[in-house]
Amino acid sequence: MEKIIGIWIAAFLTLCIYSFLYRDNPFYRFAEYLFVGVSLGYSIVLQIHQGLIPFAWQPFSAAVTGGSLTGLIKLIPIAIGLLFFAGLSPQQTWLIRYPSAILIGVTSGVAIPNVLQAHIFEQTRGTIGPFAAIHAGTLSGWGVFEAILMVVGVVCTLTYFFFSIEHRGPVKWVSKVGIAFLMIGFGSAFGNTVMGRVALLIQRVDFLLNDWFGTIF
Repeated sequence: MEKIIGIWIAAFLTLCIYSFLYRDNPFYRFAEYLFVGVSLGYSIVLQIHQGLIPFAWQPFSAAVTGGSLTGLIKLIPIAIGLLFFAGLSPQQTWLIRYPSAILIGVTSGVAIPNVLQAHIFEQTRGTIGPFAAIHAGTLSGWGVFEAILMVVGVVCTLTYFFFSIEHRGPVKWVSKVGIAFLMIGFGSAFGNTVMGRVALLIQRVDFLLNDWFGTIF
């Protein structure tokens, strides 16, 4: 019985969302607000159980009851985090600058090396790597053509974003080739996005036709 009720609720909300295809209406707004509210409530509970309790409340309780120096040191980041609530007071809003600066600084310090590793070093290794295979004789035919094409695409695309010199003459034509590679990449990404949305549509239609109608007929 619970499964049937769940199917009917899911079908009702699905139809509410699809009703927007006709026009904006109370059913669509109900499903939209319900989704936002449930998502926000779930996020808050998740942050409490995975952030506040293990990283703030438990260290605070241990520091108060134990009184050790290590536990007392943990009170410092907790106090810095509490400064975010200074925004509730118009006179003390400036205190938010300190935890915000620390948060942005730490996040940037952690993110920049990861971004360089993933988007610069790994991409460079992926572009040059096939030529090592060509030199070793393990890559031939279409593999060689793909490696050369990839290098041409990378060089031409980077030339398009090279603004230190005016795009005239050979630089202009190389940058135009880079634009073609960019359009191919954007088109592939957009096509992949569209296919993902179509797959979601097919899944929901399959749910309505098989699961929901199966409870009626």
